[in-house]
Amino acid sequence: MGRISVSDFRHEALDEVGSTNEECLARARAGQESGLWITANRQTGGRARRGRTWVSERGNLYASLLLIDPAPLAMLGSLPLAVAVALHRAAGRVLPLDAPALEVKWPNDLLIGRRKVSGILIEGEFLPDGRHVVVIGIGINVRFKPDNPLYPVTCLVDEGASVFPDELFAHLFEAMAHVLEIWDSGRGIAKITTLWRDVACGIGEPITVNLSDRSLRGRFVGIDDQGLLQMELEDGGRETISAGDVFFG
Repeated sequence: MGRISVSDFRHEALDEVGSTNEECLARARAGQESGLWITANRQTGGRARRGRTWVSERGNLYASLLLIDPAPLAMLGSLPLAVAVALHRAAGRVLPLDAPALEVKWPNDLLIGRRKVSGILIEGEFLPDGRHVVVIGIGINVRFKPDNPLYPVTCLVDEGASVFPDELFAHLFEAMAHVLEIWDSGRGIAKITTLWRDVACGIGEPITVNLSDRSLRGRFVGIDDQGLLQMELEDGGRETISAGDVFFG
């Protein structure tokens, strides 16, 4: 991507769409260039990780950012950490000073008082000309919180923020540009991991990590220099996790 700034990004606001991620992917297939944000007041087919549905009623923020060839494939693993740092900065600008702790749960869930307030879904595909499309999808509970049996959830308004989705997006638009500049197509991973550790929750605490085929129990040690989760198992062994659902306690 090269050096970037806020002026490299543009925004298109829609009222209703199936999925902001899918809209960005369709735009890329049709020739749209990198740097396009798509937001919607409502999604009729919002998606979350592992094929789950993201409830998308009006009053929350649904946004996706289209990037083309943002980094070499080997460097993309740190992108979720950068996105989490940007999201933390944006939310921090609208929460009152006395709000519960605003933290990031590995790799990129935003928590307020250990309750989930956002979700991130990063998807990608190759275009026929060989370029790599990456779409960063973000859903933030602003004024509405869905029932979620997996995690305790909250919304920004319940935590004292007087904010509407468009105002929050303005903060996100600016924060993402600045953090992606730091990330520097993956070359700034050391700076990003430092920023991520500064806002991380649960380092040193007991955790359970649910993988696709098993569950691991141990202590969250932190992340390595590539952003992978490090845990100390109950038998004293060490495990490095690249993807999984994390639960504290």
